[in-house]
Amino acid sequence: MTTTSRPTPWALLEQALLERRAIQAAYHGRTRLLSPHALGTKNGRAKVLAYQADDHAADPAQQWRSLFVDELQDAVITDQPWRTAPNYTPHTSGIDALDVHIPPPSK
Repeated sequence: MTTTSRPTPWALLEQALLERRAIQAAYHGRTRLLSPHALGTKNGRAKVLAYQADDHAADPAQQWRSLFVDELQDAVITDQPWRTAPNYTPHTSGIDALDVHIPPPSK
C-alpha cells in the first residue's frame, strides 16, 4: 500500500478550512488571499480548492482556484474574511479524491 505524503501546508489549510478562515500564501511568485474549501489529491498530489478573494474578476463565480499544496509558500492564517461564491461545489476536475471539504450549500 502506497501512502501519499502530505506537504507541510496541509495542516494549516485543513485548520483554515474547518474554521472557515482565510489564508495568505505565495503561489507561483504571486501573493494570494485564499479561502480554502476542499482538500484532496489529483494524480496523487495534494491539492486545495480555494476561493481567491483578492482576485477582482468581474464575475465572482470565476474566482475559484485549484492549487497544488506543495507549491504554496509562506502560508499563514489571516484575519481577513473567509469568502465563498454560490457556485461552490467540492466536486471539481482539479481534485480526483476529496479528503476534507465544506459541504456545498443546500439548494
